[in-house]
Amino acid sequence: MDIAKKKHYACFVDERGRVLKKPFPVLQSREGLEWLYQCIVEAMKEFGKTEVIVGIEPTGHYWLNLAYFLDEKGIPLVMTNPMHVKRSKELDDNLPTKHDAKDALVIARLVKDGRFSYPRILKGMEADLRVGATFRSKLVEEQGAIRNQMIRWLDRYFPEFSQVFPSFGKMALAVLEYTPFPSDLAGKELEEVLALYRQSEGLQSPQKPKAKKLMELAQHSIGVTEGQQMARIEIATLVRRYRQLEEEIEALTEQLIELVQTSVEYEWLKTVPGLGDATIVELLSEIGSFSHYQDPRQLIKLAGLTLREHSSGQHKGQKRISKRGRRRLRALLFRVMMPMIRHNEAFRQLHEYYTTRPDNPLRKKQSIVVLCGKLLKVLHAVCTKRQAFDVKRMMWDIFGLETAA
Repeated sequence: MDIAKKKHYACFVDERGRVLKKPFPVLQSREGLEWLYQCIVEAMKEFGKTEVIVGIEPTGHYWLNLAYFLDEKGIPLVMTNPMHVKRSKELDDNLPTKHDAKDALVIARLVKDGRFSYPRILKGMEADLRVGATFRSKLVEEQGAIRNQMIRWLDRYFPEFSQVFPSFGKMALAVLEYTPFPSDLAGKELEEVLALYRQSEGLQSPQKPKAKKLMELAQHSIGVTEGQQMARIEIATLVRRYRQLEEEIEALTEQLIELVQTSVEYEWLKTVPGLGDATIVELLSEIGSFSHYQDPRQLIKLAGLTLREHSSGQHKGQKRISKRGRRRLRALLFRVMMPMIRHNEAFRQLHEYYTTRPDNPLRKKQSIVVLCGKLLKVLHAVCTKRQAFDVKRMMWDIFGLETAA
């Protein structure tokens, strides 16, 4: 099936690749999906088939409704790689033509050849974690956008602000709320300004040295003085939205942590030094349960950390990571590894060994990539074997590497 927003296209192909029914449209509605199910049942009777597989090329989020519908009906769903579909569409007709009906046939023949994978249909806590963590990342992204707008505003109207407040803490937001322009500080006493800032929510004792320095800088500010009426409305709106997002992110994070604490794997993951609650939430939202994976190499491939190279003849290409997988998981592992090296003795010594070994020492970034794969192996073992993380046991790996070298 070729998936679209309102109208999918499906065709029936047997195990030999013969077309049993030409591509036909399927509406994205209850009636459309029920009609598709009836067509499948009738085709199985007509052609004497006992088993059926529905193959799709995932398009955005539009395939999820079909996936859960087929799961209710007990029909297996598989996915083909969109890149495989793109590169194999010319095999039959040698034409670069592309349309939904043709794509449906290309997908069907890829499935016939076994070039597919089984998606995990998330249910229960896993589904809630994925939805919650995805929404949280969007809120964090929106907060970053608001922060950039505030920085842009300050560059125009109060460029000296960043010399006192490098980040937007409680006092910085109070300043932007009550005295956003340098002219707002002119003619005011220090205690008068501090009294204004105390009215801000959550700020009981504003820092006097910072307020004093800000007032000194405001006297010689080069900020724009035109358009301040509308600019005041703009910064007030940005500050309100920034605070609102802070509260929403904090509340959502607490709910996600409470949810993940009910999982079996939480207590084992907490034994790994360097893994906090928020990290465990993001990790399990991307991976799900570690019991779904028989081998940790599946996790390494899921994160896109498998090595690839491009060699031909006498040319030996450089090995790089494939980056085919969940990019959020890969980014999370990279972010986690930095504090992990600082706070986890075993990973710190492994990093030191990889970067200082006499034979083929790795660059720091290469070592971090290797340690990301190592972390996945360790977490898989900890969760599947139900054993707490043991620093001494992991140190044996370092001794074994040094002995082999």
